[in-house]
Amino acid sequence: MARVRLAVSPACEAVTWLRMTAFGNRHPVFGDPGPAARFALRDPDVALLATVLSANDRYMPDLLTPKPVAGPANRVWDRQLEMTRETSPEAVVAQLELCPDVVSRDAGAFARRAANGLNVFWRHAIADSWPGLQERLRADLTVRAETMATHGIGALFDTLSPKVSWTGSGLTVYNVADFEVRLAGAELVLAPTVLAWPEVWSQLTDPADAMLSYPALGVGSNAPPAGDGTLGRLVGNTRATLLRDLTVPRSTTELSVRHQLAPATVSYHLRVLHGSGLVTRSRDRRTVLYRRTEQGDALDG
Repeated sequence: MARVRLAVSPACEAVTWLRMTAFGNRHPVFGDPGPAARFALRDPDVALLATVLSANDRYMPDLLTPKPVAGPANRVWDRQLEMTRETSPEAVVAQLELCPDVVSRDAGAFARRAANGLNVFWRHAIADSWPGLQERLRADLTVRAETMATHGIGALFDTLSPKVSWTGSGLTVYNVADFEVRLAGAELVLAPTVLAWPEVWSQLTDPADAMLSYPALGVGSNAPPAGDGTLGRLVGNTRATLLRDLTVPRSTTELSVRHQLAPATVSYHLRVLHGSGLVTRSRDRRTVLYRRTEQGDALDG
C-alpha cells in the first residue's frame, strides 16, 4: 500500500477515445467522438491501432497504455509514447495473441507504428481539448488525495467505483476476467478517466506496469448532456472557433490574424476540418479560401 500513487494517464484517454471511434460508439456524456477523430483514422498507423482495438471488445493491449511515470505532468505523454515505442517484439506478440493477423505482418515494427499512431490520433482528436480534460482529471486527484490523507487508503479504494472494493487485505476489481495477482513490492498507479467514464479499467497482469483506471468524479453530473450541439466538444475549441468564423470565405492568413494563431496552426486545423467535410476550399488567384459547408453549418447549429 505504501507504493500506491495517483496520476493522470494521457494514454488511457487517447486509447479509450480511439477505441470508441473504431467501434463507432458514443460516450454516455460527450456523445460522438466527432469528425476530427474519424479523420485521424485515415492515417495508416492509426488505422492499424483501430484494427487491434476493435478486434476484441473486452481486451486492450497493455503496451498502448503504459502506466504514467512519476515526474512533471508535461512529460508524461511523451514518456508514455517512448515506453510504447520501446516495447520488445516478444512482448508485442504475447500481448496481441488475440490479433494474430496483425502480429504476423510485422511484429518488430508494431511498437513503433503504435506509438506513431497514438501521437497522430492525439494531435487530431485530443490535443485541442486536453487542457480542459486535464483540469477535470486533476480536480479528481485533489479530492482523492484528500480522502486518502483523511480516511486512509482503504477508504480511497472504496470510493473509486462500485466495481472496486477493499477487503482489508486485498483489492477486488469486478471485471470480465477472473484471475488473482500479487503486487508485493510493486507500484500500483490509480488513474482517473474522463473519456472511459463510467468504466473501470484494470491493468494488473504485469506487476511492473500495474494500473487501475477509475471514473473521474463529476463527469456525469457536471458535464453537458450528449447531443446538445456543443461544437467545441466535438471538434476541439480552436477548430470550433475557426469553423464559426467561416460563414464567409477566409484565407489562412486572415484567420491567423483574426484569432492570433500561427499560420501553421491554422493550416493544420483547416486541413482536419476540410478532410472531415466541414469546410470547402476554393482558389481566388493565388489565395486559397475556406468556407463552412452545409455539414459544418449543421454541426454548429
